[in-house]
Amino acid sequence: MILYVNGDSHTAGAELVNSYAFAHDDPQLIHLGRLPHPENLTYTWGKLLSLSLNAGFHCDAESAACNTRILRTTRKWLKENPNYQKILIIQWSTWEREEWLINDIYYQVNGSGIDIVPADYEQKYREYIINLDWQLKTQQAHDEIWAFHQELLDQNIPHIFFNGNNDFSKITDQKDWGYNYIGPYNPSKTYHAQLQAAGIDTISHKSYHYGRDGHSWWCKYLLNYIIQNQFI
Repeated sequence: MILYVNGDSHTAGAELVNSYAFAHDDPQLIHLGRLPHPENLTYTWGKLLSLSLNAGFHCDAESAACNTRILRTTRKWLKENPNYQKILIIQWSTWEREEWLINDIYYQVNGSGIDIVPADYEQKYREYIINLDWQLKTQQAHDEIWAFHQELLDQNIPHIFFNGNNDFSKITDQKDWGYNYIGPYNPSKTYHAQLQAAGIDTISHKSYHYGRDGHSWWCKYLLNYIIQNQFI
């Protein structure tokens, strides 16, 4: 069995044991680009969970990733690996993020206003920030994730979704996800909220990321969830 995980920095292990979000932040690993730093990946909740499950492990997460990227790369991996026994665990990113394909390069942009894009797209980025409609972006994310959930059900692929920081509590047309989504409409069930409630702090007051204690706690939480709900 292979445990496949995808998400943003919470799944990629940004700053987990060192200060790096991407492998290329490390001068010794520039050739690895935006992949998770290997030292951080070793201690992520996903890698720890794969060991607990005695499963193979594949991580497609990337720091700063949007949900469009998460969906695109997950679908690509599934298409390329149809015959493996697998369980998917997907951590969803913030709803406003987008993916722009520019000159065959994918750029991840968010509402921070500090993303770097090619000069020809700087005005487009300013307009994106000015016109950001959170209600619309939240509804779009909800609809896209629901459609993906239906795809996975149709293919009989075991999967668990959870929210990183945002939630769908303001969605009016709430769906029945069964056990495949951990508290999609509950603000207290996000990854961040649950770690905070467990008394686990981010690595610093300036960071949104968690260290080894947070990833270990989340691994145990997911393992218990998997067993209780008979995913294996």
